[in-house]
Amino acid sequence: MLNAAQQLEQQMPDATRLLSDEPEMESSLHYLQLLLLVTSLEWLWREQNDFFIGANLTIYFSRQQLRNRDFRGPDFFLVKDTEKRSRNSWVVWEEDGRYPDLIIELLSDSTANVDRTLKKNLYQSRFHTPEYFWFSPETLEFVGFELVGNQYQEIVPNSQGWRWSQVLGLYLGIHENKLRYFTAGGDLVPTPEEVAFIAQQQAQQATARANDAELLLQQERERSQRLAEQLRSLGIEPDNLTYPDRTEY
Repeated sequence: MLNAAQQLEQQMPDATRLLSDEPEMESSLHYLQLLLLVTSLEWLWREQNDFFIGANLTIYFSRQQLRNRDFRGPDFFLVKDTEKRSRNSWVVWEEDGRYPDLIIELLSDSTANVDRTLKKNLYQSRFHTPEYFWFSPETLEFVGFELVGNQYQEIVPNSQGWRWSQVLGLYLGIHENKLRYFTAGGDLVPTPEEVAFIAQQQAQQATARANDAELLLQQERERSQRLAEQLRSLGIEPDNLTYPDRTEY
């Protein structure tokens, strides 16, 4: 078995020469959607170093695939329990035979039919990828599947139309015409930009509250000064006034 594995590895192309060979994204909508999926998950898992996210990156898995060039890489894929580092492509035979744990394809007019049929069959039967989702940034078509046995079965959406991903431990759902992640508690997973914006708003609100408090304090000082002046006009020195001890009551 070891010799057969070594022979197979020797027959494979040099992985250092296998660069990603993916076309440009279909539109700015597709590009922004992909960026959103990557950055928000990277932010949520920023303390982890055991996953890899592929964005419009080729997955090389066989010599036949290289020869026929039948399939290109997914728009988005996730591999868990692996080293988080930069890669030019995902080369299965260089990654201990690991295939993606989750794949998301962004549908377009030119790819939708392939994504729904040929690629779905590839991810199901060859990759054995546990979860496969597709989403159209234009029509908002959103479907998700999980591998049950050797067949994909549709993941039933909840009342909000979100579909649970066991791989992510998150929901995937549409929010403001974008595919987003949601926690089990229903909170939107933010992007770093959204986190920074929220922090800026909170800082501005804190500053406004501090300014309001300072204004109230200044108004109280001015009121006390006016009262002191009124007492002095009556021949009463405010500093000489004594106040009853309330503890006696």
